[in-house]
Amino acid sequence: VQLQASGGGLVQAGGSLRLSCTASGFTLDPYAIGWLRQVPGKEREVVSCVSSRDLETLYSDSVRDRFTISRDLAKSTVYLQMNSLKAEDTAVYYCAAPFDKYVSPVDYSGDASPGSFHYWGRGTQVTVSS
Repeated sequence: VQLQASGGGLVQAGGSLRLSCTASGFTLDPYAIGWLRQVPGKEREVVSCVSSRDLETLYSDSVRDRFTISRDLAKSTVYLQMNSLKAEDTAVYYCAAPFDKYVSPVDYSGDASPGSFHYWGRGTQVTVSS
């Protein structure tokens, strides 16, 4: 299972980017997918995730109402639309999936943690200039 995140780049504060998560050799559709980000010296943070069956979504407080996660089943692609970007959104963004199909990475408290994900792709750098 190999994932690939793409779509990062340099953007001014207030701008937008759309990240894409694809897979090689298999379909993403049965897997919940998460977007996580990491800044050097800090722990990896779950930004958003989407379930596989009912397309239930979760957002961190820091990105809610600015980022939108979606999945295109026909293209087996998961997107993260990022609007109103801020300098503090600068990070390497990763997409990831749990080990098992149809398993949600969201725990009983309604949160997801990096430890819920098993398969990771190479990250894509997002840099927001202020």
